[in-house]
Amino acid sequence: MKDITFKAMAVTNEIDLNKIAIHCGIPKKYTWEQPLILRGDILKSILKKDIDVFQQVLVFSFGSVVFVNHTHKDEITGFLLFIQSFEPDIELQPADRYTDDYSLHIEEIDSMELTDKYVVVAEYESFYPELISTVLAKSVALEKIEEQLGKIHDSLEIMIERLEKGNLRVGNKELARTTAKIVRHEYNTLAYIMILDKPDLTWTNSTASQFYDGMMVFFELNDRFKILKSKTDILYHILEGFSNISHSIRGLFVEWIVVILIVIEVVLTILQIIGWIPSH
Repeated sequence: MKDITFKAMAVTNEIDLNKIAIHCGIPKKYTWEQPLILRGDILKSILKKDIDVFQQVLVFSFGSVVFVNHTHKDEITGFLLFIQSFEPDIELQPADRYTDDYSLHIEEIDSMELTDKYVVVAEYESFYPELISTVLAKSVALEKIEEQLGKIHDSLEIMIERLEKGNLRVGNKELARTTAKIVRHEYNTLAYIMILDKPDLTWTNSTASQFYDGMMVFFELNDRFKILKSKTDILYHILEGFSNISHSIRGLFVEWIVVILIVIEVVLTILQIIGWIPSH
């Protein structure tokens, strides 16, 4: 059996699988954890070319697409254009920015061999393409979010530099925008990619479960998830500090205004008493 190749790409933050399924005439309601698997005549009609039995495309709700046995660039571009008709936010130019290439080899070996470029198994199982695609899809989506987290860190660093220079004021809008970025980041990682959720078929097939767990460990998805979670918690802690400083400054400003008004009132009263200002 020939090697099976995989190309995973993180192209956006969210893809509505049900809109694509309806367009393709697939009578199924997709939930977040289920990939939309396109093959055979459906994929042939999308790409407008003949498709062999091992070629398929898996689309994930968290914005990743995995091409199985598609090596021609025009096939990949053509499919992304098809997806873009449902999700206009997809940018085709940097579509290959967050990608991973992988392959499945079938050889006579005693135990599974995992590397960062391929996996070797003794016998082909029908669940391999979906499980490998799921791990790769989550990995490239994490890569995309890891970079987005870096951008949030950069914006916070600018705020910290201003703080160091004595500029203690942080506007409510700026705090709100930065908080929204962090919340969006946390939503994309924790609630949407569902790193800790396992595909349904791993619950009924022990071999599939062991294979998936091995892939997850090798790609360090759980560890990367924990690191992102801890970094997110640190960001919230830093923002809380900025918010406290900002509120303290505003409170101090109000207190000074009150003191100044009281002083003015006392001065006016004294001036009235000594007759410099006529009393009303």
